[in-house]
Amino acid sequence: MWIRKSSIRPVPAFARVTAGTVDKVRESLLSDSDEEVEAGLDEYFDDFEQVQPALYAAVSGALEEPMDETTRALGYFLSLVVWLAFQDAHGRALKSVSTDEIRGTTELLEFDSQLRAEDPTDPLETDDVITMLQPALMQFVHEQIQAALEDQGSSANLDELQGVYKVLMVELLSLSYAVSAPIGFPLSKAEAQA
Repeated sequence: MWIRKSSIRPVPAFARVTAGTVDKVRESLLSDSDEEVEAGLDEYFDDFEQVQPALYAAVSGALEEPMDETTRALGYFLSLVVWLAFQDAHGRALKSVSTDEIRGTTELLEFDSQLRAEDPTDPLETDDVITMLQPALMQFVHEQIQAALEDQGSSANLDELQGVYKVLMVELLSLSYAVSAPIGFPLSKAEAQA
């Protein structure tokens, strides 16, 4: 299914991350003791930085902006889940994302938001489009942000959470576009042009 008006390129079916993969990553991060989790997180972040240096720099740079520590921790946790899910699902088929690709994806998201703001009859928001492209990951991100909002109540800083959400959308789409097609995988016309 494709949307009638969007600047966001389609995500090929082979690049999607399944709910099973997201659950596996979540369980692996949350099943250990506190000491094991902390050691594992450090190792995962080191791997993220080595395998995706430009993306890691973009994510960590945005998350080091002044913000509430709870929001920052949520951002780091979700960015790690997104990266690990792609790494688990696609392994060597996942190419390193360049700074130019990150910039291009950021511009696509900004332009798509502008398109939707100019058409009040369009019922979809940019994140709705992304949810159609990567439903399992977006559902997990939405659940975690909703839980943070409920936990923080009226003390939640919505601007900070929105900033974290935007960074995650850039990461998610950048990684979606960085998955190489399996040999012999037939591409639709829209995917071939992406």
